[in-house]
Amino acid sequence: MATFLNINSVKLNKWQVALILGTPLAIGLGMYVLNRSSRDGAKSGKTPGNSSDAGKTRQKGKIEKQNLSIDGTATDAELEQKKKSAELGEKMSPLKEANNYKTEGNNCYRNGKYDEAISFYDKAIDKCPTEHRTDMAIFYQNRAASYEMLKKWNKVKEDCTLSLEYNPRYAKAYYRRARAHEATRDMTECLDDVTATCILEMFQNNNTIMFADRVLKETGRIDAEKGLRDRVPVVPSSSFIDTYMRSFIADPLQTLVLPEPTENDAPPRGFIRARRAFDEQKYDEIIAACTEEIESSEAESQYKVEALLMRGTFHLLCGSFADSKLDFDAILANADADITLRTYAYIRRAALFIQTEEREKGLADFAEAEKLTPDNPDVYHQRAQILLLLEQIDAALVEFDKAVRLAPNHAIANVQKCYAEYRLALMSGDQKSLERVIKDFELAIKKFPDCVECYSLMAQVLADQQQFPQAQNFYDMAMKRAPTNPALLVHQAIMMLQWRGDIDAAVSLLNRAIEVDPKCELAYETLGTVEVQRAQLRRAVELFEKALLYAKSQAELVHVYSLRNAALAQINVTRKLGIDMNSVSAMAQSGFMQQGAM
Repeated sequence: MATFLNINSVKLNKWQVALILGTPLAIGLGMYVLNRSSRDGAKSGKTPGNSSDAGKTRQKGKIEKQNLSIDGTATDAELEQKKKSAELGEKMSPLKEANNYKTEGNNCYRNGKYDEAISFYDKAIDKCPTEHRTDMAIFYQNRAASYEMLKKWNKVKEDCTLSLEYNPRYAKAYYRRARAHEATRDMTECLDDVTATCILEMFQNNNTIMFADRVLKETGRIDAEKGLRDRVPVVPSSSFIDTYMRSFIADPLQTLVLPEPTENDAPPRGFIRARRAFDEQKYDEIIAACTEEIESSEAESQYKVEALLMRGTFHLLCGSFADSKLDFDAILANADADITLRTYAYIRRAALFIQTEEREKGLADFAEAEKLTPDNPDVYHQRAQILLLLEQIDAALVEFDKAVRLAPNHAIANVQKCYAEYRLALMSGDQKSLERVIKDFELAIKKFPDCVECYSLMAQVLADQQQFPQAQNFYDMAMKRAPTNPALLVHQAIMMLQWRGDIDAAVSLLNRAIEVDPKCELAYETLGTVEVQRAQLRRAVELFEKALLYAKSQAELVHVYSLRNAALAQINVTRKLGIDMNSVSAMAQSGFMQQGAM
């Protein structure tokens, strides 16, 4: 196979890595951060009202920055001319007189005399004929700027609202009111106003986009906290559970040999019933069957610790983190429990802590698991996946090496190690190492020809390198081995967008993913982002709502709520402004509504 990898061809974010690895419990299969790496230099919220001028080089010091927060500041020459006119007794029109008051107000503002500035803006507003709508809008917006400096947030909102009544497309007034809403924690209103600013600025202002990102994440966090409290646990799809369980090398729940049933046996109860339900993929029955074992008497219960581990695992898979932790804690508090079961309780609780964003606790549990069974390859393999997603690639490779050394015939560990080497080569800029990666993938495929992950990871590496036809060949080989794997369909849909911009093909693949797995959170989420691109915002909201039903971790919920809230804000704003949604969608291609999947 002649394949050339280019070290400079790709940048990967956490969402892509989680998707590529297929590790749904590590950080969250559907999680990706609103990526603004191209705007690292932009800062939001430091200079009031500077949204219209963000991105321009500023080299004239503090006074010029303050000038950006008010409109209509006259030059020194203009001021001198007005003084001469006044001295000559020239009669000024009400509008000119109002603008003179505004100029005096602007001077006071520039000198930090905000109460005096407000007094002059009051006079400008009183003097100006209301038919001069643009001027009235400026006067109110400038007065709002002074109120902002005094942190009188309700006054800021009132004046910005009045400004917008005179000029409904005044971006600076929306931006300032958004900041006031943020200060008073009215985040939904804040999001609507910053979205309006983005639209009116044609998504060209880095400051505003960074502000929007921050607000989206905050609204997502607020909604996710409530969502976690109110959500009804859902047993994931068979595909999701299979992906997770296959990532283990020596899981005692899967390797435990149960006695063969005979014709005279009573119907299975407790853990035996749970294990048979697991083997038959009747996952909805497992938690109840484990509970039956756990609540039975000591004389009747032979597999109480195994039942706790299995029930805790399925609570974890369902996103019931508190219940899951109780089960793992019970095992770890039992000094008489089998050492292998205790090890896996630590491993699973570590995954739980990562899900709940308690990273240090999670890594500490891996360390405890290693102390108990230092020769257990799952300790190192599971920890390696976590470290890779946390972007600690050198440390992850050390763990993958240990896992592969202890379990050389475990296909997933081997191919994920190849992928970690690929990430390291990208980061270090080592072209020779990158070229070696492809040979390692080829060896893995030759050694494990039936492993779907070998083909899918190879395909993703090639897609990252824009070698799309070759990537498609590997996806085809993966699909032959797993024709109903929804993750493969989502991978291909994303590649179709990157490769050909073929939205119809991508939508078809995503709909197929949902058809084969109606609980595939990532398919709903990705299809929702496509519908945002197509300006089908109401449909996008419906899809994000579906994704929320199946999101597991807090990070996933924060992310999907952020996507939903962005779409809702766009619906609200375009309706208020009377702007065509398709026009907004075209503008958003380079703005904050364009997501990593696109």
